[in-house]
Amino acid sequence: MEPSVGAEPSAPPSFEPYRHPAAGWGAARSVAKVLAATGEWVEGPRAVLRMNHEDGGFDCPGCAWPDDYKGLHLDICENGIKHVTWEMTGKRVGREFFAAHTVSELSGWSDFALEDQGRLTEPMVYDPDTDRYVPIDWQRAFDLFGEVVRDLDDPNQAAFYTSGRLGNEATFLYQLMARELGTNNLPDCSNMCHEASGRALTASIGTGKGTADLRDWEAADALFVLGVNAASNAPRMLTALADATRRGAKVVHVNPLVEAAATRTIVPHEFANMALGRATSTSSLNLQVRIGGDMALLRGIAKAVLEQSAQDPKALDEDFVERYTTGFAAYRELVERTPWEELERQSGLSRPQLLAAARVYREADRSVFSWCLGVTQHEHGVDTVREIVNVLLLRGNLGREGAGPSPVRGHSNVQGNRTCGIDHRPAPEFLDRLSQVCGIDAPRAHGLDTVGVIGAMARGEVKVFVGMGGNFALAAPDTAHTHEALRRCELTVHVSTKLNRSHLVHGRRALILPCLGRTEQDRQRGGLQASSVEDSMSMVHLSVGMRKKPASRQLLSEPAIVAGLARAALPGSGTPWEWYVEDYDRIRDTMAKVLDGFEDFNRRVRLPLGFRIRQPARELVFLTPSGRAEFSAAPLPDVLPEPGTLVLGTMRSHDQWNTTIYSDDDRYRGVKNLRTLVFMNRQDMRERHLREFDPVDVTATARDGSTRSLHGYLAVPYDLPRGCAAGYMPEMNVLCAIGDYSAQSDQPIMKHLKVTVTAAASTSGGADARA
Repeated sequence: MEPSVGAEPSAPPSFEPYRHPAAGWGAARSVAKVLAATGEWVEGPRAVLRMNHEDGGFDCPGCAWPDDYKGLHLDICENGIKHVTWEMTGKRVGREFFAAHTVSELSGWSDFALEDQGRLTEPMVYDPDTDRYVPIDWQRAFDLFGEVVRDLDDPNQAAFYTSGRLGNEATFLYQLMARELGTNNLPDCSNMCHEASGRALTASIGTGKGTADLRDWEAADALFVLGVNAASNAPRMLTALADATRRGAKVVHVNPLVEAAATRTIVPHEFANMALGRATSTSSLNLQVRIGGDMALLRGIAKAVLEQSAQDPKALDEDFVERYTTGFAAYRELVERTPWEELERQSGLSRPQLLAAARVYREADRSVFSWCLGVTQHEHGVDTVREIVNVLLLRGNLGREGAGPSPVRGHSNVQGNRTCGIDHRPAPEFLDRLSQVCGIDAPRAHGLDTVGVIGAMARGEVKVFVGMGGNFALAAPDTAHTHEALRRCELTVHVSTKLNRSHLVHGRRALILPCLGRTEQDRQRGGLQASSVEDSMSMVHLSVGMRKKPASRQLLSEPAIVAGLARAALPGSGTPWEWYVEDYDRIRDTMAKVLDGFEDFNRRVRLPLGFRIRQPARELVFLTPSGRAEFSAAPLPDVLPEPGTLVLGTMRSHDQWNTTIYSDDDRYRGVKNLRTLVFMNRQDMRERHLREFDPVDVTATARDGSTRSLHGYLAVPYDLPRGCAAGYMPEMNVLCAIGDYSAQSDQPIMKHLKVTVTAAASTSGGADARA
């Protein structure tokens, strides 16, 4: 396996629990350090003033939290500024860099060091004779792709991966190219993150998205936030949480770790509070469920509501249940026969804690439930999300202001990618419209998702892999297996802004195609172009780059790159690829004819804040087989670890965005200069005779009996439930076997790895896998 991810350590590791408010001066100091390190004292502040602005600004390339509809002038966060300045660096990676370093040499560099070299400046092709990337002009790069793809025996021997940052217009062209080629092999990062949410919501209420928007968050009497580290993953949520507690709403955080966002905050744009150091509470109740115990907690809330309804008819909205739902009788019977003792055991909470959560829910007239990967990356992720909907239905918390389900998507436009056609299981109706409007014969057979593509590459069945953004080699599970699979490809193509691990884990032939960043102006023949994005609450709006001078004159936009690839692979195509790229309004006009909710796209997307895609379930129109919201009656899973084992969940550090590591610090968890660690309950450590920073070996056992280990990690005591442990992705992705994915969602179970932790046999770090 390649060397560890992260920045080069500058000092010995240290750990001290974080006891300060989230954001506030800590975030301000962090931003100042970032600007100083990048030297972006002019463009950095300018970007801050243009990010997330409706009047010609660019959308933050970080999280998918919606823009403030009240026109807040500093709708920004620490991590968003880090992300933007990381993209705006003055460092460059061109032909001179690649001439000086072989791929074998670069494979020994840390992932921090790779990305820290700066922006890619020109297309490159791998030369096996010299083991180096060498320059190639754009047309020759496109031609190489076209030759390899046209030579495939079956279009399903190609796969087209998408990360969340791709704009809607490029997304639409990308999926159009794949389907015109004849494949639905369109894996995306949602396959690893929120696939469970989409499948559960579709089954329960007939839509794969949440129904609540930012106004609902502001009108709710109670907010339940499950499996979310908001201070790092969606920092602008802190404003909503602080506003909620100030107006008297209850905020319940459900997470094995009490994260910084679940305590208090100083919102940076609240200048008086910043000046006075005055923090605002962001929580009314913190519930530290055991990993995977969320479903038991939710069922406990339901049980308490149903029991209370015997004395208080208002506890249960019987009229709503009768008029708009089906399956309630079976669900009620299931809940009533589930004993409190089992709910306590599976959740890791006491009965008084379960009742406290139920009391908040029962006393709130309007409730929003929000969740992220702490809920979805489990074997039973779909059942858990459906249980969230069950609880909402009991009190009619759907189809009215201040209520509803609200999944937190972790990456800007990951939801837009799915909306605009990146789906390996497309609906027949969508394919019918796409075929009719675009004049193609779209394939009907389901394609491969992320897990399926890795397996197919390993078997030699997928020979071409295209990665549109992201860092697939690090983001995917079972790192060693994924790397082996990528290396078996005939051709790997990565569209990127910076050098990363995926460029070094390549096929027999490989292309690096550099693209514009979101901060950079995109000028085509029709003038300055804007791309659209969709946030996690279904608002679609425009994003316009501010920087007139891109990192290199040779960079192309993502739509232009897709069009070049498509024309080379489909020389006889009737699709006007070049015409589309001249003016993105033309792409949007076509999208308006194909995509539900995008009618009159070009006019509506130019409205202030854009437009919200209609959610039928928000209007109590349920596109389910029954025409009603459907209660589920899934059995409660057993999530307790076996004797001697722990359940480990992977997560980001604070100074990290997906696979991009800014430093080896994790401010909100009190860690400095360390990423190769495992957080453990203190009593679990004592049972294993471990002290703080003792080196340990972490071994995961897969369903097939094979094991995967990390050696020489350091044990760090943390406030976690007994039997639970945690550590950082992507380093710990090696522990998740390719076969350990949910049968419900096909997601890798990154948050429910069964591991043993023992004193290290040696102090040398590393990883291995064995049968």
